[in-house]
Amino acid sequence: MDKIRYLSQFNLMSCLSEADLAEMDSMTSITTMPKNTIIQTPDTFAEGFYFVKKGRVRLYTLNEEGKQFTFDILGEGNVFGEMNGISLGTRSVYIETMEECDICLMNRQRFEQFLIDHPKFMMNLMKVLSERIKGMSELTQKLALGNLHDKIMHNLVRLTDQIGWVEEDDFCRINLALTHQEIAWMAGATRESVSVTLQDLARIGRIRTGFKSVAVHRNELSASFRIHTQL
Repeated sequence: MDKIRYLSQFNLMSCLSEADLAEMDSMTSITTMPKNTIIQTPDTFAEGFYFVKKGRVRLYTLNEEGKQFTFDILGEGNVFGEMNGISLGTRSVYIETMEECDICLMNRQRFEQFLIDHPKFMMNLMKVLSERIKGMSELTQKLALGNLHDKIMHNLVRLTDQIGWVEEDDFCRINLALTHQEIAWMAGATRESVSVTLQDLARIGRIRTGFKSVAVHRNELSASFRIHTQL
């Protein structure tokens, strides 16, 4: 699939004409990165907007003891970065590929002019910013107030929405290989405690687990996911 056709699949690009997409395409450089490649650290941050064309990346922080906390996983079509005061909240984080990825970088000067010339695109960008802020606010509340069961379920449901899922009976399997350690990084907990909690959640039917896979019961998913129209 060529870049123009692929860019048209981004929600962010939905308001653009074919000519606009061609102009956007001319501003894009693509880099293929292997699995487990560090794209950015807080010390190597550089301004720019990046699109995940293929693959998935993990955004995380480290505390003074070196403990990781994953606060987001971005799949195909997601954007991260900061440019000219417009920030997606990724300046002070680590960004790492979870699988082989194609990452698109937008030319800064041309992209700034593009925003000025395309106000509808700017409105879509503001919507992305708003959704990112809302999601981070919900995550913060869960981490502060929820027990480990709540934290894990919140992250699994969020991933089901963000990454996509495959129907398996009454469950929706997340389209992402997940280890217990990766789930622990998202919940801010130890791998051992997460393993026990996942067993509890599976026993009561809220999730179903397999080798590097987790499926969430459809009753756990928000109506906003339009589960009934997709199954």
